[in-house]
Amino acid sequence: MNGRAGIGLLGAVSGPDLAIASLAVALLPVISWAMGRKETTTEGFFLGSRKIPGWAAGLSLVAAEVSALTIVGVPAAAYSENWHYLQFFFGSAAARIVVAFLFIPVFYQYQCTSIYEYLRHRFGPQTQYTGSIFFFITRLIASGVRLYAACMGVALILGWTLGQAVLLFTIVSILFIAIGGIKAVVWAGAYQAAIFFIAGAILLAYLIGQIEGPLSEALQTAAQAGRLSIFDFRLNLNEPTTFWAGTANAFFIGLAVFGADQEMVQRLLTVKTRRQSQNTIFMSIAAGLPVLMLYLAIGTGLYLFYRQHPEIAAPQKAKEVLSFFITHTLPVGLRGLLLSAIILAGIDSPLSSLTSSFVSDIYRPLLRPNASQRHYLMVSRIGVVGFGLILALIALGCAPVENILWFAFEIFSITGGAALGVFLLGTLTRTAANKENVIAMILSAGAMTVLFLLKKFGQIGLAWSWLIVLGTFTTMAVSFLLAHTIGSLSNIFSQK
Repeated sequence: MNGRAGIGLLGAVSGPDLAIASLAVALLPVISWAMGRKETTTEGFFLGSRKIPGWAAGLSLVAAEVSALTIVGVPAAAYSENWHYLQFFFGSAAARIVVAFLFIPVFYQYQCTSIYEYLRHRFGPQTQYTGSIFFFITRLIASGVRLYAACMGVALILGWTLGQAVLLFTIVSILFIAIGGIKAVVWAGAYQAAIFFIAGAILLAYLIGQIEGPLSEALQTAAQAGRLSIFDFRLNLNEPTTFWAGTANAFFIGLAVFGADQEMVQRLLTVKTRRQSQNTIFMSIAAGLPVLMLYLAIGTGLYLFYRQHPEIAAPQKAKEVLSFFITHTLPVGLRGLLLSAIILAGIDSPLSSLTSSFVSDIYRPLLRPNASQRHYLMVSRIGVVGFGLILALIALGCAPVENILWFAFEIFSITGGAALGVFLLGTLTRTAANKENVIAMILSAGAMTVLFLLKKFGQIGLAWSWLIVLGTFTTMAVSFLLAHTIGSLSNIFSQK
């Protein structure tokens, strides 16, 4: 390897770096205008008229899954801890297979624009409204964390304040999604996924080139330090990243994300047939694993770099390691490419799914049931702006968070089980429930919040990884019992 060659504190981002990043970002509105300029209906705006190629939808799914949390958070976890995060992928992959055969067929059967429309068909309007509201809460907070991850990285690289970075991302996201809708999201996602992989591969090659001595010896050093540990088979309910807790958490989060979250499922509904949608989700498994392993390897490479070069100052916070390395060590050109990847990862697409759920599940049925397509399209574009501003505020509030990767999982684990439980109740049973589902979802989310706080304050020994598992079964059990108890009482009184 070439050792210390070219290593040093290179300082601020150069003109060529900014030019590369600016060009990468400028392509987004071009893609948005080219793909979505002819949309005149909400079906076209939210589903791309179901004419999106499966491979493009699959890459977009990978881009949404990756986000800035992967590019910034995964290397930070591998740099400071280990590869235990990889365990979560196995549970997620299993969940996607279940979603393909359990959820996707019913979404196509009912021709859903928003997946919460299925809850209306299966249970009733109250369940639909509550499911959509839970989606708003969960997705806004989780996406706010993802936005913060990207803004933090860009602010460090460019020397901006967090507020300036948030403003940039918010404006770009609103513009490109409001113009083109889901077509812009899908095609931009395919473009983003390609950039993520190319930038990550080049960065890893650069890090390998900076390693002193044989690569095998360096990897042995990392292994001895525990940085290459993947599996933890301990039976410890208090540890969130054991194989059992991590896989169970990832399986249920995978069911919730790919089966009960409009952000991901919307992409799966843009292709023409159920079979194409199933193939799309299978493709996301094959494409997602290499990207995840790539960024874990980058984290290990960063650990070895700073271990072998103690004369170079390391970042004070692990969550800043990639941005710090990009700013102070990468050469001109490569720095611009990685900056592009972080910016593109932060230009999030939940604005489309949030708006589609709001218009389909709340605005149209409750406020303006008989308006024109033109009116709904206008409201959709206004909704993109509104949700964009809310995301910006949430991102600004995430500054105190230390481990952004696990924080996003914690939030989803608290509320994700409530919605997932109702979807599973609908697909796995014939239980007739509606208001009972609302009660069950609220009780489940409340109970998981209490358990999370008790864990935080050291009152119980239960890892947050189990919360979504408990929340899912709590929702299903409470709703099932209420439906059969109340239903039985109603039959008795009606007979009298």
